[in-house]
Amino acid sequence: MRRWIAAIALGGATALMLSGCGNPAGVDGDLADDWAAPSEPTPFVPPAEVCHSGDYADIGYLTSFAPVDCGSAHRLETVHVGEFTGSAASGSAPPAKGSPEIRAAYAECDAKTKEYVGSDWRGGRLWLGVVLPSPQAWSGGSRWFRCDVTEVTNVEDNGDATSRSGSLKGALKPGSPLSLGCYQVKLARDSSIDTMPAVQCTKDHNSEFAGVYGAPAGNYPSKSADWDKLHNECRKVIAKYAAVPNDGNLKYRTGVVSLPGNEEEWNGGNRGVRCYLWLSDRKVNRSLKGAGINGLPIQYEN
Repeated sequence: MRRWIAAIALGGATALMLSGCGNPAGVDGDLADDWAAPSEPTPFVPPAEVCHSGDYADIGYLTSFAPVDCGSAHRLETVHVGEFTGSAASGSAPPAKGSPEIRAAYAECDAKTKEYVGSDWRGGRLWLGVVLPSPQAWSGGSRWFRCDVTEVTNVEDNGDATSRSGSLKGALKPGSPLSLGCYQVKLARDSSIDTMPAVQCTKDHNSEFAGVYGAPAGNYPSKSADWDKLHNECRKVIAKYAAVPNDGNLKYRTGVVSLPGNEEEWNGGNRGVRCYLWLSDRKVNRSLKGAGINGLPIQYEN
């Protein structure tokens, strides 16, 4: 007990002595004003140019964020991360599917992906999707969106995502194995496409990818007149690709296959239509790029 009383008494004496002698140099006596104010919590923002082993999901949860080395097996690659700003960022929840905000985000992802892979990604076996933060993350201040790209087995009949190794950065340079090429189209009884397997252009085939038509804003094609518009625009793409006149005889030189994405993708901003020339009654064993009128002669019996 005495030791305890003595310690308290000494502490009191020390306090009296300090208060009587003033503060040492460099000490202001205010302990509170030297602490830095705590910073505001910063919402998580995913990085770009990273790969993911899981399948695509349109909501990116922090708990499932586990990027992997792009040199190892993976299914997705984030090529760009953008930010919602202004009115697009003011809602209490992430933008809804098909909204103007999502279409604007898709347009940014589209442009950034073309830069990243080295060409229009629709010219390859690739698929692009936009990933949003979860509602909980949005409530916490997250306003990012991710642009994720995946390699697919094919683009002609909604092929599945496939695992790959290596980044997609610059992957669509000339001669890329991802590039779309030649095909053998087989029709069903109702004249729709039954199968469209890829073949080497040096082997017999009746179809070839010619390029992409960027359709304007509007409803997804559902009527014959809608499809006729797409076919006519794709014929222009084919004429340029094959170096033949875009005139009234073009329809006697080649048929056309026009492949937009599905309706949900269309409403979400993907208005790119893949265009293929199609020979209904013959096969060739060479590419028809730049072939001219001799490579695509008029076939009036078509």
